[in-house]
Order: sequence, then C-alpha cells, then structure tokens
Amino acid sequence: MDFFTLGLSFILLHELDAIRCHEWRMFPLTSFLPERTGMIVFLYLHIPLFYWILLPSTLNDPTFKYGFSIFLIVHCFLHIGFLWHKKNEFKDWISWSLIILAALCGMLHLLDL
Repeated sequence: MDFFTLGLSFILLHELDAIRCHEWRMFPLTSFLPERTGMIVFLYLHIPLFYWILLPSTLNDPTFKYGFSIFLIVHCFLHIGFLWHKKNEFKDWISWSLIILAALCGMLHLLDL
C-alpha cells in the first residue's frame, strides 16, 4: 500500500475539515483578522501550498516524501499541543481520525511498510 499517498489524502481532507473548525482563529498570522477575512486568507493561502505539493516534480521527490511524512507526525503532536487553545474546535472523532490517520500513514511510510 502507498502510505505516502494515503497520508496526503488524509491531510488534504483535514484541511477541508480545518475550514469547518475555523482553524484560522488559532494561527498567530490570522487570529487577529475579522472572521470572514481570516477565513478567506486561510482558504486562499492553501492554493499555492496545494499547487506546490501536487506538482509531479514534488510528489516524485523522495526527499519531499520523507520530510512530508515527518510533518504528518509532527502535525499530530501540534494538534495535541493546541488542545488547550480556547478557540480549538477540533474536538470530534471526524477531526481526530483524519489527524491521527495522517500521522499513522506518515509513520508507516517512514518505516517503508
């Protein structure tokens, strides 16, 4: 099984869920913005990020895959660290299944399973 691609799928779904959970309210660069502006900035900043990630040259780069798999694991721990944040809305099983499954795929990819 291609755990890298599966992990990428989970993290992309998590980013969709992040809109539902108003994640921009927790980021230092967007938390101070008016609600609608924060959402728009958060949403549109993902376009160049997703574009770069989904480029064939990026997706086929073993160094990127390795680093991204590490990121998936670190990302999970960041969400654990932000559980205390008063504006954190990642509380249900839907959000946490995406976060944890992405991290698990990152780990399995690094273990080359």
